[in-house]
Amino acid sequence: MKKILALLLVLTMSIAVFTACGGSSSDTETSDGGDQYGEGYVFKHGFDLDYPPYSYRDDNGEVGGFDVEMAKAVCEYYGWEYESVPFNWDAKDAELNAGSCDCIWSGFTLNGREDDYLWSKPYSDNTQKIMVKKDSGIKSLADLEGKKVGVQTATSAYDLLQNDNEEEGGQAALANKFESLEVYETYTIAFNDLKAGAIDAIAIDVTSGNFLMSNEDGYTFLDEDLGSEVYAIGFRKDDTELCEKINAALDALAEDGTVEKIAANYPEIKDYITLGK
Repeated sequence: MKKILALLLVLTMSIAVFTACGGSSSDTETSDGGDQYGEGYVFKHGFDLDYPPYSYRDDNGEVGGFDVEMAKAVCEYYGWEYESVPFNWDAKDAELNAGSCDCIWSGFTLNGREDDYLWSKPYSDNTQKIMVKKDSGIKSLADLEGKKVGVQTATSAYDLLQNDNEEEGGQAALANKFESLEVYETYTIAFNDLKAGAIDAIAIDVTSGNFLMSNEDGYTFLDEDLGSEVYAIGFRKDDTELCEKINAALDALAEDGTVEKIAANYPEIKDYITLGK
């Protein structure tokens, strides 16, 4: 009798273990039959916390910007939950590689970084410019010799001014003629220093510059460009499925007019948005 009870106990435990193992497998499935990115997925949007008009976090902790609105629209399209992951721009790679966010979506330049990330389709054209006060007397790139020029760290403008390869658009030869290249954590801080006279000019992308100058009358861009670029969304290289889903959503949102509607909220950049064009 004891042997029978022992065998029954072993059999019961074996069934329980088998069932538990089977349950853990099915628990990983989503409601749509195994799609990791099905309805209810929590999409973690990584972005620069101070890069208007693409992304920002205000004094009340609220997030906004074109890229933030677009990411939320993608989440609504798929039935995902949106989670904002704002960070200092120079921490973007650490945040992405640690899994804190699903992507870097924040006026992120593809050019020169083609092999560093898995990229979405480009969604915005952009150009690097020099911003100055209208009464500064600075009329050309040559006039920047001996001047203090500001730039945000880890941006395309910064990279251009550090790159001595002219065939790749490098502008290190120009930067070597500056009195100094002042590197800032954000363009907002740099613009405040330009207004205060602490620097003479800012190397900046045209869309961010347009935003900063939108309520200011005394500032302008030089006619000459530093360089040109496109913005796209950067993913970890093995996140192919997520990248494809985002691309599909971007196409759908362009077709149904959502992109145009969101872009209308940001007149400084709406003419540069390329989705659906």
